[in-house]
Amino acid sequence: MKFPLLIIAFFTFSLSFCQVDPVILEVGNNKITKSEFLQIYLKNNTEPKYDQVSLDNYMELYTKFRLKVAEAEDLGYDTVPKLKKELEGYRKQLSAPYLVDSAQNDLLVVEAYERSKTEIKASHILVKIKGNSLPEDTLKAYNKIMALRKRIIGGESFEKVASSKGGSEDPSVSQNKGDLGYFTAFQMVYPFEDAAYNTKVGEVSMPVRTRFGYHLINVKDTRPARGTIEVAHIMVASNPNASKEDIESAKKKIDEIYTLLENGADWNELVNNYSDDPSSNGRNGILPKFGTGTTTRMVSEFEDAAFMLTENGEISKPIKTDYGFHIIKRIDWQDIPKFDESKKDFQRRVNKDTRSKTTQASFVSKLKEEYNYKSKAKKTINYLVKNLDTSIFSSRWKNEGLKTAKYIFKLNKDKVSPTEFYNYLSLNQNGFTKENLEARLNDYYKNWEKQRIINYEESRLESKYPAFKALMGEYHDGIILYEIMSDKVWNKAILDTVGLENYFTANNSNYKWGTRYDAYVYECYNEDIAKQVYEMLQIDTINSKHILDSINKTSELNLRVRTKKFEVERNDFLQKRKIQEGVNQPYMFNEKYYVIDVNEIIKPQMKTLKEAKGLATSDYQNHLEKEWLEELKEKYPIKIHKDILYSLGSK
Repeated sequence: MKFPLLIIAFFTFSLSFCQVDPVILEVGNNKITKSEFLQIYLKNNTEPKYDQVSLDNYMELYTKFRLKVAEAEDLGYDTVPKLKKELEGYRKQLSAPYLVDSAQNDLLVVEAYERSKTEIKASHILVKIKGNSLPEDTLKAYNKIMALRKRIIGGESFEKVASSKGGSEDPSVSQNKGDLGYFTAFQMVYPFEDAAYNTKVGEVSMPVRTRFGYHLINVKDTRPARGTIEVAHIMVASNPNASKEDIESAKKKIDEIYTLLENGADWNELVNNYSDDPSSNGRNGILPKFGTGTTTRMVSEFEDAAFMLTENGEISKPIKTDYGFHIIKRIDWQDIPKFDESKKDFQRRVNKDTRSKTTQASFVSKLKEEYNYKSKAKKTINYLVKNLDTSIFSSRWKNEGLKTAKYIFKLNKDKVSPTEFYNYLSLNQNGFTKENLEARLNDYYKNWEKQRIINYEESRLESKYPAFKALMGEYHDGIILYEIMSDKVWNKAILDTVGLENYFTANNSNYKWGTRYDAYVYECYNEDIAKQVYEMLQIDTINSKHILDSINKTSELNLRVRTKKFEVERNDFLQKRKIQEGVNQPYMFNEKYYVIDVNEIIKPQMKTLKEAKGLATSDYQNHLEKEWLEELKEKYPIKIHKDILYSLGSK
């Protein structure tokens, strides 16, 4: 009797073991476990709630998501070449932090942090090199930049050599003579940054190779980093090549805006009304943070003026840059944080930066040890030296007739064939001569082997790291979901003109114009100007342009004129006003004065499809999605295990 009891006990244990991560949702044949659902739930809810209503609401959204993904997979979206390529691109980015020597990476994090405390002012000279240049072209570029360096060491000024004929090939040299201003960590490509921080003030570096070519770096100055600053600005655009009159007009306008600010005018209103920077107008003039720890750089005049502001809310006097005139308002400033406070951010940025690749050599060494690396590369190289024909010297060699050993190297039980290296060599050959054949083959092999081992590790990431597997799953689902939604809903609503027309006709009552005024709106700086505008509008021969030119003779800020069909319910300055056709008496709203000249009052009416197309298309998309989801529910039966769902909040 003991034996059957043992079997029952084992069976019970096995069953309970299998239920450690129970299924919480079934969509067709797809089963989602409790842990999978919880991971997504926590990721999308920074303050998660575990009450029944909250869980049910999120499960409803998640079920719709899983239905769409199931359909996308059934229709083969995950096999579409362009989508596979897109996913592979994301995989390359996401895998980068897993393919570095973490110990060496930690040193790079410390290095970046220490460098961020100091800003370097430097100039450079660039001699370009194309990515696929032959060795002789690279040598030519190196000899050229060494000749330029010799001139500087011989006594010529760096700026003169940089801007002279045959000097720097940086397109901006004609304007800046090679001057790069101040910069800190992450603001230049890493080899350039590394050389700059290792060159003393007043000295000129040896040639530095980056992806752009060879550089000479002349370090002019260093200073303590000024921290990170966030500012807003009001800009009056002015081209450096503009006429004297246009520049003076822009200067006059920015000075008038500054006077208004001094007299207590609202910053946000002035940004909205007068700033010429469309990228920041919608954010009250606020610009991306710049300074220490950021990759954003502003022109030096702008940066210097910003960092001169000592209090949040303080406003600068107008300054000039090549883009025009600016008034700068300080929003926030932060000193360089302590290392413990910023370590995670620096770690993230190092992982994304090319500097992380400098740890690959030590990383590969660790992988070799982990995977019991064994190599027969020396025999293969010796074999190639004896058996490659002379076509290798003219970069025309093809992999034909070479013998293949059992492996060139192996990791655990995975054997890598020499054929892989032969094929790589066939596709990448250049710069071989009879004299350098063996040395060049060794260089080619080392580069290929390193990348091949990293590729091997990359192929194993899902099995080694559950977090990476989950992240790749999210990207996979997101890519195919976007594509199927485009086909089934978004693009379909745009392309299906007949369906859109039918939907619009059936729901026409949802698309109405409110009362509209076909009018000229005169927005005036003060009451006196409003009265002048009103009086001028009584004269039939005077038009809006004449009024604008006349009123703004003394200030560009006196009057703003707009004309179109204004819908009352969408323009608060028109609401709760008795406005009639013709010229209406001036009135004040939100500290501005308005004169409304109405050509026609248009009564409420139905919109045409052309007038309502944006909103109607959006509504039609929602309609199509709803119908589609009903079809998917029929195709993929849904089963929610609510006992598991409601247990999420329990310990």
